[in-house]
Amino acid sequence: MTTDTTKDILSHVEAGVMTITLNRLERKNSITAAMYGAMADALDAAAGDAAVRVVVLQGHETIFSAGNDIGDFLTKPPAGMDSPVFRFLRGIAAFPKPLIASVCGPAVGVGTTLLFHCDLVYAGDNAAFSMPFVNLGLCPEAASSLLVPQMLGYHRAAEALLLGEPFMAEAALEVGLVNRVLPPLEANGVAQGVARKLAAKPLSSLVETKRLMKKGQAALVLQQMDEEGKSFGRMLGEPAAKEAFGAFMEKRKPDFSRI
Repeated sequence: MTTDTTKDILSHVEAGVMTITLNRLERKNSITAAMYGAMADALDAAAGDAAVRVVVLQGHETIFSAGNDIGDFLTKPPAGMDSPVFRFLRGIAAFPKPLIASVCGPAVGVGTTLLFHCDLVYAGDNAAFSMPFVNLGLCPEAASSLLVPQMLGYHRAAEALLLGEPFMAEAALEVGLVNRVLPPLEANGVAQGVARKLAAKPLSSLVETKRLMKKGQAALVLQQMDEEGKSFGRMLGEPAAKEAFGAFMEKRKPDFSRI
């Protein structure tokens, strides 16, 4: 069964596995509010559907996601914690069933931070992860200010979040963000194979094991997400973000020297 709530997000269920595909290649899989809403709806449906035992989130072998669609983001900024982006982030953080990601090519901003909520991540050897929030005059989101230091260690997290520069698949493997690095044309297939293996296991055991592993900080993750969201919303209206987004739209280098 294939559904298509927005043509940019495809959702397909087969043999107990829901595959959610970012399908906006012409815009480098940059994510709009409508796409966040479609992914949030798909996760809600998967959580409540006994026929879905595992979810796989994937992009194309050349690009996972360029992050937020800047034009859409400026036109329709998140209006509170019930906006599509925050619905998606809360949904992925609290999703009770196994969640697998297959990542090839650039994974920018939320394209990287959402991976910290996945249970298994398979990367193409062309994957490049980056969280350039500071460079946009913003702060981290998706509880990444909590989860990135936990996984990478503080100094590597500071490098990733303060400098915002990309790190490659082998570095992600070294710190435990990804499980395996593969040729890009194989990554989605390997993720699907693992998903089918999980789908053959007892769902109650999968769900309870995941709950127990996440239980220690589940509330803290949502609390951090909310605090980040408030800061993010405030900073969107401040001079640094306005300069960064203006420079992006005008294709020039931002100048923060007077901010």
